[in-house]
Amino acid sequence: MVNMSSTTNQRTLLSKMATGDGHGENSPYFDGWKAYDNNPFHLTQNPQGVIQMGLAENQLSFELIEQWVLNNPQASICTAQGLQEFKDTAIFQDYHGLPEFRYAVANFMGKVRGNRVTFNPDRIVMSGGATGAHEMIAFCLADPGDAFLVPTPYYPGFDRDLRWRTGVQLIPVVCESENNFRITRSALEEAYERAQEDNIRVKGLLITNPSNPLGTILDRETLVSLVSFINEKNIHLVCDEIYAATVFSQPAFVSIAEVIEQENVSCNRDLIHIVYSLSKDMGFPGFRVGIVYSYNDAVVNCARKMSSFGLVSTQTQHLIASMLSDDEFVDTFIVESAKRLARRYTTFTRGLAQVNIGCLKSNGGLFIWMDLRRLLKEKTFEAEMALWRVIINEVKLNVSPGASFHCSEPGWFRVCFANMDDLTMQVALRRIITFALQNKEAAVLPAIKRQCWQNNLGRLSLSFRRFDDFTMSPMSPHSPIQSPLVRAT
Repeated sequence: MVNMSSTTNQRTLLSKMATGDGHGENSPYFDGWKAYDNNPFHLTQNPQGVIQMGLAENQLSFELIEQWVLNNPQASICTAQGLQEFKDTAIFQDYHGLPEFRYAVANFMGKVRGNRVTFNPDRIVMSGGATGAHEMIAFCLADPGDAFLVPTPYYPGFDRDLRWRTGVQLIPVVCESENNFRITRSALEEAYERAQEDNIRVKGLLITNPSNPLGTILDRETLVSLVSFINEKNIHLVCDEIYAATVFSQPAFVSIAEVIEQENVSCNRDLIHIVYSLSKDMGFPGFRVGIVYSYNDAVVNCARKMSSFGLVSTQTQHLIASMLSDDEFVDTFIVESAKRLARRYTTFTRGLAQVNIGCLKSNGGLFIWMDLRRLLKEKTFEAEMALWRVIINEVKLNVSPGASFHCSEPGWFRVCFANMDDLTMQVALRRIITFALQNKEAAVLPAIKRQCWQNNLGRLSLSFRRFDDFTMSPMSPHSPIQSPLVRAT
């Protein structure tokens, strides 16, 4: 017999955090992952399964990493060649991190930014991935009830990373499609004033550059404007730059570290902080290598003490230090990774454009911001969720709806394209294209003919044989379509 009071007892016995839903797991963003976990696609074993396009993971250059590991067995303490380092690596290490690790990461951060800026290894503070880094910086900068301004749309995990255990609030800065979701001074001022009216103390502005989910980068002029804003308000600027090396075409990525060194920029550097990791640029999310780089000495000291709760293992530090110290490998990897991301982006967006599916023009990240507004039955978030459920349950693609990114307009979806092989990508594109064509025909064909059309899908003028040849052929890394939305002509 079920004890009807068990829920009440749990709430009495456990903390509010343990019994609450502050993690944010009950959202479409995570529900899509569950749908994939319950029915994962496999080319041969489960070809009708759900394809994972909700995971921003970079697997396009992984064999370069694997080849380096094979060529450098001494980098691992778990090989005969690396055994001599086993004891010194396995015994106690303090929370500062291995000196060679901090130096290698600082050097890599500079390389990723074109060596236009240098980073001080003594300011490198490690954490358990970018998740831990964001929480760490929130603990250092804000008290429970304080807030950060965050331009929309933004990564759903921020609701967990910055809010769940810290008690910090996130206040959206509404950005809109009419200007390609750019951050404007007026939108910042509006969000700040709204917080003031609600008696909420704003402690900082959090930006992602390149953007997740937009895949766009912030230009130098915008970054200068943001620095001016936070200086005037005397609030912090936290810059998430974890996608810095995923920029695959012009314009080039500009780091906040470059901007604050400009002669014409007046800046209190104590307000500037960078969050970085190797999860996206190198494709190492499982290694949990997160970094806080702050220009504020007090923040560095506090964060380093807090890092005791989420250290990177010394075994991982040892391997990463060895790999990132190989300048020839790093230089080759950065260039080749960008080429492959550009090719995949171009292939994917051109495939969508063939059926008039647009996306925000972007040049960074591991995803596109897909525009399905014309497929909505009405311009509401309820209609967006209905469309998303069809895509998950019938098209069998895990894409993430814009609502889960706090987008202000329904009909946008984030689609990740770098976490799968070429053949899986072709299957995913086929499914999207077929779905788009079905919806187009459904709008013009009488119901009596609709089923007949679906049964003869293979007779469509778009030949999938020719489509396969198209998607596998070499392509220019730059899309020839120059409008903000990539569309078929």
